[in-house]
This record gives sequence, C-alpha cells and structure tokens, in this order.
Amino acid sequence: MHTPLEGVAPLTHSGLIRAQGEDAAKFLHGQLTSDFSLLGLSEARLAGFCNAKGRLQASFIGFKRSHADILLLCNPDLLAVTLKRLSMFVLRAKVKLLDASADFVVYGLAGSAVFEATKDIADYKSTVWAKTDVAGISLVNLYPADGVVRALWVAPAGTPAPAGAVMTTEQWAWGEVRSGIATVTQPIFEALVPQMLNYESVGGVNFKKGCYPGQEVVARSQFRGTLKRRAYLAHSEASLKAGDELFAPDDASQPCGLVVQAAAAPGGGFDAIVSMQISAFETGGVRALQADGPLLALSAAPYPLLADI
Repeated sequence: MHTPLEGVAPLTHSGLIRAQGEDAAKFLHGQLTSDFSLLGLSEARLAGFCNAKGRLQASFIGFKRSHADILLLCNPDLLAVTLKRLSMFVLRAKVKLLDASADFVVYGLAGSAVFEATKDIADYKSTVWAKTDVAGISLVNLYPADGVVRALWVAPAGTPAPAGAVMTTEQWAWGEVRSGIATVTQPIFEALVPQMLNYESVGGVNFKKGCYPGQEVVARSQFRGTLKRRAYLAHSEASLKAGDELFAPDDASQPCGLVVQAAAAPGGGFDAIVSMQISAFETGGVRALQADGPLLALSAAPYPLLADI
C-alpha cells in the first residue's frame, strides 16, 4: 500500500527555544516533566511545561547540542508566552533563554528519507527518542506513524536540506496525528494534565525526579488511580480541529473530551488525537461538536500504555 508518509517535509513554522549556560540542564530539570539533568548527548526528551495545577501550557521535544546548549522544539503559537514564563523562573541560574527559531532549520523525515540520512552513521541507534549528531545536524527518532519510521532533522540555518522526495507539511501533520504523540497548542492550553495525552507512557513524564510546577498534581493523578481520561485516535468524515468538544451518547449536557490535534486524512475525512473519558471510549458512539454532531470512529493509541500504578 502506498503511504503519503515518505520523504522530507520542511517544518518552517517550528518554534525553538534555546537554553544556554552551565545551569541550562539543571534549570530545565526544575521546570519540565522530564529529566534533563541526566539527559545524554545521544538522546532526546519529550517534556511538558505545566501550570501549578498540573495542566499543560506547552510541550517540547528537547535535546542537548552540548551540555550547556539545549534546544526545545515547541508549537510556535505558544513560544512567546512560554519563553516569558520560563524566564520568570531563571532568577540566579546561569542560563540564557532565547527564541532560536530563526537560527535553525527543521525538517521532518519519513520512510526511506530516514534511512538515507542515517546510512553512513556507524553508531546510529534506531530507538525512539535516540539522537544522532553528524556535521552539526541533529537527528531525533520519533514514534512511527502506521509503521513508518520518522525523524526530526535540526541544523543551523543555511545548512542544505536533507535528501529525499518532497513531502508536504500537511502530510507530515497527518503522520504526527497517526503517531499518537500530541503537541500542546493554543486551543488546548491549560486543558489537560500530561497523562490525559498519555505522556507518561511515551517518555514524557519522569516520576522519580524532583519538583517542577504542577508536579504534585501530576503525581497524584498517577498514584491515586484518579485518571479518568486518556488520549485515543479518531477519524471523522467531517472536519475536526484542536479544541473541538466531544460528546458521549448518554450525556449531551457536558463534553466528555476534546480534539487535541487533527489533520486531513489522505483517504478523505480527518484523523485526530482526542483526549476523552475512558468510559466514553469504551462505550463508543462519541460525536464531535455537539450531541448530534459527526460520529467518531475511535481506536486505541498506537503504543502500549503503562499500567496504572
């Protein structure tokens, strides 16, 4: 079967926050849901930035260019407000935070383009979140989409583009949805705790690390078994967009969840990552926008969930 997930997509609207200085890793470790103190140079991290109530204000794919130079890839619509809030916590830490979006070029690689980019790298590791550096370029392995391998390609501005067939940003966006790994964007700002996006199951939350904003709420959600919502995949013949509310058939008065991320599907209709009540997923019959809105075809996330502790 031919897949549209093949080639190289220019991700020209990527947001990049750069943290530089001897305290960069320590500072981010104290602000984000993932462990940055122990982050090696050959791996990346999925991480969330929460408010005091444990609700996600942004999410990142972060990695070190060196031990004192860290890049955080995030949604560009949230970059300015995130940078401002992070900067409030710097205080005496020896770290400089800046918008580095214009200093780097970012491409999404899928299928054979990943193999082409890595074929001559002797120590290349194909595991998810592994990072490989070559000639100033950082390659980060992502979760696959429908079995297709994917990676991020990040390099200083002016670096020639990676080799491969041209893939549109729309095709890449669809692959992001199909991977089941959601990015926090403006429409879902402060709407969800990390586990409602399954972040704890895909390397986005470290429960052994110290405090960060919202940490108590995130930990309580995990250890007290109070988690009632999860992220799933959905398909609709009608248009979907982030922030759209979802309704279960047994309760038209209040939403049972929301669309987190959506993209046009190559075969027609829209595919989405949705976050919703586990009970509503199990019952089915969920509709978008209103109680009699478009019916959703739901499926489980395409990766195993950590068993509730």
